[in-house]
Amino acid sequence: MHSHHPQPRPNKTDAGNGSKAICRVSNVLRSPSPDPSRSENNMSARSHLYEVTVTWTGNRGNGTLDYISYDRDHEIICEGKPIILGSSDPLFRGDPTRYNPEDLFVSSLSSCHMLWYLHLCSEADIIVVSYMDCAKGTMIETKDTGGHFSDVLLRPIVAITDKAKISAAEALHNRAQELCFIANSVNFPVRCEPEIKLAERAGAANPCPFRTSVTEAACAPSAPEASRDT
Repeated sequence: MHSHHPQPRPNKTDAGNGSKAICRVSNVLRSPSPDPSRSENNMSARSHLYEVTVTWTGNRGNGTLDYISYDRDHEIICEGKPIILGSSDPLFRGDPTRYNPEDLFVSSLSSCHMLWYLHLCSEADIIVVSYMDCAKGTMIETKDTGGHFSDVLLRPIVAITDKAKISAAEALHNRAQELCFIANSVNFPVRCEPEIKLAERAGAANPCPFRTSVTEAACAPSAPEASRDT
């Protein structure tokens, strides 16, 4: 991923039609509380430090002798946590069985939004029993700056236990989007098209009781586009 010239970020939140709402990031920034029992209103500004070690493991013996002489494999390590096996996008000679930076970037936006949303639902007495987000991000390659993300779309499907709270549950996605500190750190639109469903059985054994061929298709990865070999 490469940096590019900052662009103004939209701060407008639009309501969509039917059971979907379109959320766009706002300029409101909050720091998440490490204590899940604390209310959003009680949080104060503070600094958080995150340390990650990335180690390249793709030296075949000749190092970076030329562009095709080395693997893109690497390990992402945080102390006390499982190692994440990384590579680059297969279009850039990466290992398709490993996570690439673009995968992890989109997943960080998705998971940050989800964690804020669950937090807000717990405070609003909305019981969520299942959450699945089929997120997708668009990256554009450019000649001079390498490339940049132009858009990320979150498509969370949420199951709750109370039919009377579906509208409230949908509205909380807007607030989660305002509070997500990853979304507040990017300079492109992060859109959200949530779908709220009533769980057939609260606490059902199936972690995704609404998973169907339709949602499977929605989560299917898009066909890769042709890319220059950089």
